[in-house]
Amino acid sequence: MRNSTAAPVRAPWPCWHPLFDRVAMHATVIVTKVLSTLLLLPTNLILTCITGLLLRRAYPRTGMAISMSSLLLLAILSTKAGALLLVMPMEQRSPPLAVSEVDGAQAIVILGGGRQANAPEYGGDDSPNYWTLARLRYGAKLQRQTGLPILVSGGTPDGSRISEAAIMENSLRDDFATPVRWLEGASDDTKQNASFSAEILRQARIRKIILVTDAVHMHRARLLFAQAGLTVISAPTVFFSRERLTLLSFLPSGEGLRRSEYALHEWVGLFW
Repeated sequence: MRNSTAAPVRAPWPCWHPLFDRVAMHATVIVTKVLSTLLLLPTNLILTCITGLLLRRAYPRTGMAISMSSLLLLAILSTKAGALLLVMPMEQRSPPLAVSEVDGAQAIVILGGGRQANAPEYGGDDSPNYWTLARLRYGAKLQRQTGLPILVSGGTPDGSRISEAAIMENSLRDDFATPVRWLEGASDDTKQNASFSAEILRQARIRKIILVTDAVHMHRARLLFAQAGLTVISAPTVFFSRERLTLLSFLPSGEGLRRSEYALHEWVGLFW
């Protein structure tokens, strides 16, 4: 006969599916994503345009001016050339790494930039997206040049079962024949990238690092890693502002809008 005081065992929710675990996100990440979506492109300009339309009945000229200005700005920022208005000032804060700057560095830190989930060509495993691959490629190049150990940083902000750091380690090993010394797989954002990586590196008595991330992302990332107590040598990659402009650069495109959204995200992040 069972003890009546034993803790009850709850039956599993009949509608539960393991897939839900993979899409579960931390509450703070969800809130941050929702707020940033409202502040960033294209949502901010769409909402501004709608506001102008709503104002047209009471204030025809003002409402029309707001709506048309929003649409015009959205069109401009949807071009690669227009995106440079936001991208170039940010990238100019982080010039390419000079060989002489690496003196005294003790480790290379590569920041994750996202994943391609359930990649069928890799047996359904998650793989680095092209943002992350660009950072890994440059990080591997620096490791071969310097011989310094690598730390990869990236967690599971989307609720995935495997951290972005683990995916990066696999790619560096399999695709670039480059070893990884440390994995930081608990972070959900750049601030946590910095604080959690700094804690790992402090235990290894490392104070000066080469930081690898996109040129647009580098300025904010460098500030956060410096605030975490590390001396940072910037090693930016993926310079949009150095690309050659063509006629297509002045036509609206998804890539142009994505670059503008990315740069605006970094500008907002500086004051968040």
